[in-house]
Amino acid sequence: MPKRILVEVNSWFKRDRIVRNLELFQDIIVISLCVGLFCVMLIRLGDMFISFLHPLDLREVTSDILFILILVELFRLLVDYLQEHSISVGAAVEITIVSALREIILRGVLEIPRDQIFGISVFLLVLAGIFIASPWINKLFGNVNISEK
Repeated sequence: MPKRILVEVNSWFKRDRIVRNLELFQDIIVISLCVGLFCVMLIRLGDMFISFLHPLDLREVTSDILFILILVELFRLLVDYLQEHSISVGAAVEITIVSALREIILRGVLEIPRDQIFGISVFLLVLAGIFIASPWINKLFGNVNISEK
């Protein structure tokens, strides 16, 4: 009896089983994030259509549309992660660029201090560089296998 318990306890600590269980929990977390994002998208979409009943505020409508597009891209990124268990750098950079531009559009370029405009511009240039360079880096390092010896 005690020997069977030891074998059972040792089987709990097998690496492949631990990794499989952790990936399962990670998938559950990502699925719950997908469900939450989907609910937030529906709520924001409903709020946007309700706001059409009042006099139109172009800044608010633009904000809602851009926010829903960002949520859709995040949802797509999470679904891709569930399918492939990897994050697309290009999609993540696209989401970041749209998010930064959304904040600029909402606040207005004239209302943002010059230093912040300069910082945002450098940030967007770095993101553009990553976005342009990511296919080349993927081709360069895509065939490299890193294995433990």
